[in-house]
Amino acid sequence: MESKFLDLFRNKKPILGMIHLKGDTDEDIYERMKKEVQIYLDNGVDCIILENYFGQYHNLEKALEYVQGLHLDIPYGVNCLHLDPVVGHVKPRDEDTLDAFFKLYRERYQVLVLGGVRFKYQPVLSEKSVEEDLKIAMTRCDAICVTQDKTGQETSMDKIIQFRNAIGDFPLIVGAGLTPENMEKQFEYADGAIVGSYFKENHVDVGEMSSENVKEVMDKVNEIRGKL
Repeated sequence: MESKFLDLFRNKKPILGMIHLKGDTDEDIYERMKKEVQIYLDNGVDCIILENYFGQYHNLEKALEYVQGLHLDIPYGVNCLHLDPVVGHVKPRDEDTLDAFFKLYRERYQVLVLGGVRFKYQPVLSEKSVEEDLKIAMTRCDAICVTQDKTGQETSMDKIIQFRNAIGDFPLIVGAGLTPENMEKQFEYADGAIVGSYFKENHVDVGEMSSENVKEVMDKVNEIRGKL
């Protein structure tokens, strides 16, 4: 099954930088977001993703409006919490409804979708195997996102390899726990990664974004790209 997802990026093994919309007030969230966007741009991150991890939906809308206005030459997107998985997290009786939802909105909008399967913090209500659910997910999204159980936790090689074997050449993105230390082995199978917590001070989600941590990750991925 073909996907145009990886065509979005100039570089192989793209790093998608997550912005958590942290802040004490709406204005603080907005100003912090602008600074974090600039840190990503200064360090050559391949994509920016805005997420209502700390902020609310209206903060996400305002942040998206700001990023749209920058007319960037890299892709950007959004992640609304609890809407990140695409299969297996609802009761089997509701799968038809979920399938109709994806068909309806994918016909309406020209966007590419990253879809989680057996995703962090989400229940597993499917009665199908992982492999069966991955086949369904490939009809609902343009890249599969794989994580372990929580934010910042390293995604196991066993899970990454299981997903890769099931989806063939379909794009596979590591959604949590990528570090400079595990990047090379994970990128033997995965096509890219979303990074959020590792970019923060002390590599935790509540920390302040660190330009040095962003540079460290980008230096490592550029080293890997040089070997491809």
